[in-house]
Amino acid sequence: MSSSDALIHLAEVKKVFYTDEVETHALSGIHLDIQKGEYVSIAGPSGCGKSTLLSILGLLDTPSEGEYVLNEMPVENLSLSERARIRNREVGFIFQSFNLIGDLTVYENVELPLTYRGMNSAERKKRVTEALESVGMGHRAKHLPSQLSGGQQQRVAVARAIGGQPSILLADEPTGNLDSTNGEAVMELLRDLHRGGATICMVTHDARYAQHADRIVHLFDGLIVEEEAGANRRDVEDNGRGANG
Repeated sequence: MSSSDALIHLAEVKKVFYTDEVETHALSGIHLDIQKGEYVSIAGPSGCGKSTLLSILGLLDTPSEGEYVLNEMPVENLSLSERARIRNREVGFIFQSFNLIGDLTVYENVELPLTYRGMNSAERKKRVTEALESVGMGHRAKHLPSQLSGGQQQRVAVARAIGGQPSILLADEPTGNLDSTNGEAVMELLRDLHRGGATICMVTHDARYAQHADRIVHLFDGLIVEEEAGANRRDVEDNGRGANG
């Protein structure tokens, strides 16, 4: 499959931050393609550029140089309002800190991004209900975030991310604030979404969780230094060989 067919195509993407006459090169010429339906994890030590890369992928930030094509549309030079509109339709975010709005119910938190689209109430209700059921939180729709555990809040955050049926889910250390049991549960949820056809790009510094992906992209000092197949792809390939052997 050529790069022109990729859901996400980055070419020679650089990001430089300027502070007090100091130049910080956060990304130094990134080439990355993510195919539709692929599960990619971005791994590397703190400060290597993982979150900067995810911010650019999610249209929260723009590259200093380079090309970014999302769903066949060049997006590196769009206006703020155009970026916000595409982000709302194409990208689902899952953050480490959940980012739920405390005085809105679970249902209202998941519904809010759909309201910004001008979606009618019947369609919103259908999407929100389906999203909450798919993460096992339908029975908590009327609760406030403060009435939920951390693991439950992250499930609601996942529901909010998938409610808009985005082209790609971006997960930034989605297990970072969870204990190991809840972390495993959220990773299993992401795996289920991927099996259902979702395209996922996840940033993590946990090597165990990085292995859940099809492909692991290793970042160091703003550069991709290595790529390897994750356990998920190896399992698929091993099963294929077993079936053919």
